[in-house]
Amino acid sequence: MKPYADRLPTAIRQLLTDILVVLWIYLWIRVALWISDTVEKLAVPGQKLESAGAGIADNLADAGGKVGRVPVVGDELTKPFSGAADAARAIADAGQQQQDLVGQLALIIPAIAVAVPMALVLFLWLPLRLRWMRRAGVAAAVRDDPAGRDLLALRALAGRPLSELSRLGPDIAQSWRAGDADAVDALAELELRSLGLRTR
Repeated sequence: MKPYADRLPTAIRQLLTDILVVLWIYLWIRVALWISDTVEKLAVPGQKLESAGAGIADNLADAGGKVGRVPVVGDELTKPFSGAADAARAIADAGQQQQDLVGQLALIIPAIAVAVPMALVLFLWLPLRLRWMRRAGVAAAVRDDPAGRDLLALRALAGRPLSELSRLGPDIAQSWRAGDADAVDALAELELRSLGLRTR
């Protein structure tokens, strides 16, 4: 496979396109990281909620334990503290659940943000680029061989627009069928030029 064209304008265009694609990918990766950081900041209230709930639950449980030592009525006095401690633990659990949800969103949203641009690169740009590299590599390999030049001429007749073919003369197809070397060379040159390649 041939990575870049021989002719300067085509090679510069390909190089600039490749650089832009790399920058495009880098930009979207940076955007995804920024989104992830921003979403993770949403977990701070959940952390505070979990910390406060756990602290309150521990304090209430400790107070309930001390009140429980009071003779005769200790068990009765402990129940409200135990209930309040359970409610504080539920608040702490809610804070933890919020953090878990934010953590999942911090993975999913950036992945979606990167997936669409990457899909454009993988399914639009990359197949076209690889197809050109494959075609140019084969054309470069056969351009010096007379049979290869004939194949390039046939490819030009089959694939180039009529406006380009008519510039080579009104009887270019007939000249090619007759085996005219100048017609074959002109058609091969037309196909090579369309790929950005030079004749040797």
